[in-house]
Amino acid sequence: MEFNSEKEAVDHFVKQFGALQKEISKVIIGQRQVVDEVLISIFSGGHSLLLGVPGLAKTLLVNTIAKSLGLSFSRIQFTPDLMPSDIVGAEILDESRKFKFVKGPIFSNIILADEINRTPPKTQSALLEAMQEKRVTAAGHSYELPSPFFVLATQNPIEQEGTYPLPEAQLDRFMFNIWVDYPSLEEEYEVVKATTADNKVELNEIMHANEILFYQNLVRKIPVTDNVLKYAVSLANKTRYESDLAPEIVKEYISWGAGPRASQYLVIGAKCHAMLNGKYAPDIEDVKAVALPILRHRIVRNYKAEAEGIKTEDIVAKLTEI
Repeated sequence: MEFNSEKEAVDHFVKQFGALQKEISKVIIGQRQVVDEVLISIFSGGHSLLLGVPGLAKTLLVNTIAKSLGLSFSRIQFTPDLMPSDIVGAEILDESRKFKFVKGPIFSNIILADEINRTPPKTQSALLEAMQEKRVTAAGHSYELPSPFFVLATQNPIEQEGTYPLPEAQLDRFMFNIWVDYPSLEEEYEVVKATTADNKVELNEIMHANEILFYQNLVRKIPVTDNVLKYAVSLANKTRYESDLAPEIVKEYISWGAGPRASQYLVIGAKCHAMLNGKYAPDIEDVKAVALPILRHRIVRNYKAEAEGIKTEDIVAKLTEI
């Protein structure tokens, strides 16, 4: 892709982003904020964790986004007996009695890791290593994963028996923690109407892999002023109870705050949010717009917060008001 200026490239991105939203809305009714947050994480080069009860079309959402972006898609159902080789691949003996590596489902552009907390830590680690390194190792050999590469993992907030919760260090590898809520009454009416009729929707590819990589690089090139940079870093710093910047609500209700990776994602996410809204540089409002999905899983509440019903969302909302 060639443009005369980065401004022209941003303008083109806005048009394509709008076309992408329109294409996805053919299948996904409502959930506009969820769709936008998933797309922001993709164009920012990050991974996302989707939380929501069963039946909210999380799998359909990810599959629809993959088709609209012209990317290969794999769904991996995480279960207690899933082994690392089941997702990475394994070596087998071929007909000529030589070892051949058979690639697993992780060799796709978009991976839907369904109920990632239902599989043991060893298998979780295999996926999380791939997320970080963009490559996998099997039988002493290293294999590059396709580019672009995104993991969209889901967790069920109910039925926690027999699960293996992701440790905070592994949660930190996800750029966004996205809450998928129930549809409104009107949206649910439209969902039922569309899904109980004999309607087949044909999705068009709005982008392809090379365009996505181009826009990822463009996000990095977007300039950011010092005051926006300082706001993003100080916002992450305020979540740490031992910090001089920490307000009273943090010292009273938080036992563990966000690390430096949160600051990085706040800046990158703000750049992408600014771009999709036709701005050529992010402002503080763009940082606030991405603060909740970035900080939600990086803040650990203490027992007092849980006892008093203080939610993470309440704390983040308070921090962005200060």
